[in-house]
Amino acid sequence: MKAPVSVELELTESGYLHIPAALAQEHFPRDVLVVLPRGNEVWLLPTRGPEAGGLLLKQRNLKGDRSVLIWEVLPEGTSTGPKTAFWDEQQGALRMALTTTPQ
Repeated sequence: MKAPVSVELELTESGYLHIPAALAQEHFPRDVLVVLPRGNEVWLLPTRGPEAGGLLLKQRNLKGDRSVLIWEVLPEGTSTGPKTAFWDEQQGALRMALTTTPQ
């Protein structure tokens, strides 16, 4: 089993998560996902489409990069900026590491 490849995502100060176009097309082809906080991570799971519920990915530029508003589901104190993530094939989730600021 090969090690998962890390990717960099961007969490903005306004609570949007930016996802590169290729990653979004490969793992979130219907542009809908569910966000689940899991300890020091947030898991992003694709759904079968808008009728299944979830958050809509919006196209943010001509390259096809996507953006989704996730601030409501983030733990208090989550820092913004670059975030490391990897696709977990076994769980079917994009797992993004979180860092929090001291309270």
